[in-house]
Amino acid sequence: MRAAALYSAAGSLLLTTLATAPAQAEPAAGPGSAEAHGTAVAARRAAAAGIEFGACPRAEELPDSMRCGTVTVPLDYAHPDGKRIELTVSRVRATHKDPDDGGREVAGQGALLYNPGGPGASGLYFPLVGMVPEWKRIAAAYDLVGYAPRGVAPSAPLSCQDPGDFFKGPRPAPTQPSDADKERRAAEAEAYARDCAKRGGEGLRHYHSLNNARDLEVVRAALGERRLTFMGASYGTYLGALYAELFPSHVRRMVFDAVVDPDPEQIWYRNNLDQSEAFEDRWDDFKEWVAEHDAVYGLGDTARKVQDSYEEASARLAAEPAGGTVGPAQLQGAMLKAGYYDDYWPHRAEALSAYLKGDPRPLIDQAGTRTEEGAVAAENSNAVYTAVECNDAPWPTDFEVWDRDNTRLARRAPFETWDNVWTNLPCAYWRVPRQQPLDVRTAPGELAPTLILAAERDAATPYEGALELRRRLSGSVLVTERDAGTHGVAAGPNECVNGHLEAYLLEGRLPARDTSCAPRPEPEPRQAAAPRA
Repeated sequence: MRAAALYSAAGSLLLTTLATAPAQAEPAAGPGSAEAHGTAVAARRAAAAGIEFGACPRAEELPDSMRCGTVTVPLDYAHPDGKRIELTVSRVRATHKDPDDGGREVAGQGALLYNPGGPGASGLYFPLVGMVPEWKRIAAAYDLVGYAPRGVAPSAPLSCQDPGDFFKGPRPAPTQPSDADKERRAAEAEAYARDCAKRGGEGLRHYHSLNNARDLEVVRAALGERRLTFMGASYGTYLGALYAELFPSHVRRMVFDAVVDPDPEQIWYRNNLDQSEAFEDRWDDFKEWVAEHDAVYGLGDTARKVQDSYEEASARLAAEPAGGTVGPAQLQGAMLKAGYYDDYWPHRAEALSAYLKGDPRPLIDQAGTRTEEGAVAAENSNAVYTAVECNDAPWPTDFEVWDRDNTRLARRAPFETWDNVWTNLPCAYWRVPRQQPLDVRTAPGELAPTLILAAERDAATPYEGALELRRRLSGSVLVTERDAGTHGVAAGPNECVNGHLEAYLLEGRLPARDTSCAPRPEPEPRQAAAPRA
């Protein structure tokens, strides 16, 4: 099934009505609320203080050419004089030299602020994209600005468990887990939710998407920007949509790349069901590509045979983990990256081929246990992801709902379904009051025209999300990369997409109507490693 067709009659049967929202669910705080007043107070203070840019935190290992500073925001926007936290912001100034016109001087257009998604991802490295050819014209006109959202180190980092305990050893990854498997994973999810509440304390409830959008408004003010130019990818598109709903008159230009479905009924339980189904389609795309290059990889000349090779590797790893660290779950996690990005296809196929031919080294390199430093960052990112998604909306609190919906889904989409459940299951046991998602809608003339970018077969954010956002933001225009599935298409190898992106950011010019671009070229295969002697 194509990602764009997830709302078929068959698929809709899986979208079981959620359990009634818990009594403690909190209404979204919009204009006129205490939070709106607190945001205005915080923004005024930030505008007066500005940002004192200097050396970046040593732990981030950023180059000297990048400068960093901090912006102070309230932990709770309803109480702007209460506890405050600092967000770390990074910046590289515009070059003001057009790379396509002999270095001709170009006028600056202020700051372009970026959020890479997650939730839980840091954008501190974003300004480095100015060195990439596809970004040079944008980097000539804009100060490129990234930041670490609240909770993401070093911005008041969250933690739910000891990083040393975050990466479990080699684990099974059954596509049909037993009752004992489910009981064990449910107990782990409940314990994780309990530890998040214990470590996060009273402040944990304030790490959610509405506050992330308010933080954007304060950062805008601190940068001295009258209106915001923003680009969000993946979860960053939901963040941008919330900002557009809360502060429509403060938007200058806004790019949504790889769009989360913002329908309040989709946030977040149903979105995850759709995502699991879409990943099955992308897994099929990957297997078909591998089969086309059977002469290189020897994994089978049909998608079914490639699936057999994958299952053979998984069975071997269950019996004897590679390097003592890579079991079936680690294999599945590594292959999942191929569902996000085409660029991973040659590397993952090479590793799978080499493993089955007797050389586990490429697979261990791609799927093995990370470093201690990496564990700290990954644990922090997962804690923020969990806190934001669990805080953002009501979730089913009865495991039987999760079990019923995902057992049905896994019959058609076994590859990612249960792994997605285990990632999000702490939300069933969350001990913090939930928000009610905003119903994002803008009327004609309320919001500046915005640009939406989407790949038609994106699995992480299925294409229906882009169509839904297009319906909800008046004046927006959708550019589709047809028959492609890489997660995030802006400033990549597709010149057609890049042309629309540059025309919008540099000139404020959008296509007259929704349009599409031909897909990027498929990746070239790499020769599989020779078997170990």
